[in-house]
Amino acid sequence: MNRHVINPADKAKLTAELRAMGRKAREAARVLGRMPAGQKAQALRSAARAVRVAEAAILEANALDCAEAAAEGQNAAFLDRLLLNAQRIEAIAASIEDIAALPDPVGAVTEEWMRPNGLRIARVRTPLGVIGVIFESRPNVTADAGALCLKAGNAVILRTGSGALRSAIAIHAAMVAGLKAEGVPEAAIQLVQVGDREAVGQMLTGLDGAIDVIVPRGGKSLVARVQAEARVPVFAHLDGNNHVYVHAAADLAMAKDVLLNSKLRRTGVCGSAETLLVDGACAATHLAPLVKALLDAGCAVRGDDAVQAVDPRVTPASEADWGTEFLDAIIAAKVVDGLEDAVRHIEQHGSHHTDAIITADAAAAAQFLAEVDSAIVLHNASTQFADGGEFGFGAEIGIATGRMHARGPVGVEQLTSFKYRVVGEGTVRP
Repeated sequence: MNRHVINPADKAKLTAELRAMGRKAREAARVLGRMPAGQKAQALRSAARAVRVAEAAILEANALDCAEAAAEGQNAAFLDRLLLNAQRIEAIAASIEDIAALPDPVGAVTEEWMRPNGLRIARVRTPLGVIGVIFESRPNVTADAGALCLKAGNAVILRTGSGALRSAIAIHAAMVAGLKAEGVPEAAIQLVQVGDREAVGQMLTGLDGAIDVIVPRGGKSLVARVQAEARVPVFAHLDGNNHVYVHAAADLAMAKDVLLNSKLRRTGVCGSAETLLVDGACAATHLAPLVKALLDAGCAVRGDDAVQAVDPRVTPASEADWGTEFLDAIIAAKVVDGLEDAVRHIEQHGSHHTDAIITADAAAAAQFLAEVDSAIVLHNASTQFADGGEFGFGAEIGIATGRMHARGPVGVEQLTSFKYRVVGEGTVRP
């Protein structure tokens, strides 16, 4: 299977197929928008069971994807994101069940009030409609995105990177079988089954008005393309250039634990820390132990002059390193002149994704949490908590770093809009 390109002569055929998917998704969205909450939840539970039953087929498909990725020389972080095993498939199924168990957002009244003229006004959650999700080689996103969109009453068209296409097809087939068994339209969750990048461009046009919003989940180049070319609204999801700032009042043992977890628990996820900032006021006691802990754990450290001076294994940091999402066992490290200098560095080089402060000083923590303009800010906690499941959302489509509509983990509530329901008694406006 050639997953990377299609014959240019087939472009018209691909266009027709994608537009047909868009029409089917729009029809499915109308059904889902009025589907009872219980039926959606039962369908998701059925999809979870189907994923478990299809474990062997999913693992077989994933083995082919992983073998090809290894042959292409993909790095360890890429391979880790791509790899599935029995435990990860169980986690995928369990995540679908977690989403099924969430309160249904559709129809929820978020606020209501009475006007002096007797009008009763309520703000009510409604589905967005049809969502296009474009993601790179993370097979679990197939299930997470599909389940979240359906729970929120939306149809979804998924397009994964070519490196995970076989795995995504296998997961998608299982999910659809589970949904159909409960009377949910097959077009509720659709997957583009070619790896050609032309499909991305087609989706970004909106498929003749079928797609209401695009959610990209991937690296900087993917998100940049989506933001540049999309003709429909986009939930911005920039790279996770995340910082751990060790404040002057940080407990060293805590700082070490949080830093190692933030960087090395999983290096290939968007919540991984990419830069360590150490306050100059505690550098004499904290810097060397923190740098040594990283190096001894197998993490390369690229530092400024002060960081290089504490361990000969540290290599010089380039200016580009401060803005790089390594997604690997590499971290940039710098000594900063206090909290305000740390905030300035994060504002200049960060991606407004996730940033953490380690300190016992409540006032310093409060200032950091207020002044760092990121979707997620943490005090004395690992950046790897940047995850919708850890927020109690069941799962997430991604971490939105924009400021409109959705910010932070995009879960079921963020996949809804609202309308105003106004009730009168023959009320007319004078």
